[in-house]
Amino acid sequence: MKKWVNGLKKSPWLSHAGRQLREQIDDRFPNRNRRSDGWVADSKHSKKSDHSPRRNGVVRAIDIDAGLGHSKASWNLAEAIVEAAKAGDKRLSYVIHQGKIASKVRGWKWRPYTGANSHHQHIHISFTRKGDRDGSYFAI
Repeated sequence: MKKWVNGLKKSPWLSHAGRQLREQIDDRFPNRNRRSDGWVADSKHSKKSDHSPRRNGVVRAIDIDAGLGHSKASWNLAEAIVEAAKAGDKRLSYVIHQGKIASKVRGWKWRPYTGANSHHQHIHISFTRKGDRDGSYFAI
């Protein structure tokens, strides 16, 4: 997929933080289901979505399929990501899973999510601008 930006063709690219976190999850759950995985927006997403490429082509969100091997694994993973943010990882913007959202706005406390997609089939993780080029290891 190519996007036109300021008259130049730019290919979308996943933030370094998004690549690193996805790689860590793949290493931890090598046989996981990837059916609901994704990172670049499709026609169902609004232009304001973190899945939509920014002007420089960066995409600041990933979806990780909830099929990680056992019933509580996806919630435990979402919690671990939120805990990393609470501990000071500034690359994380917000996490949505199982009808709940956590973000810096409310001190990384889970609260009801009322968007169109309750995110029961996958975990949505959004990243800040800091994550564009920072692909260091996540403490999860």
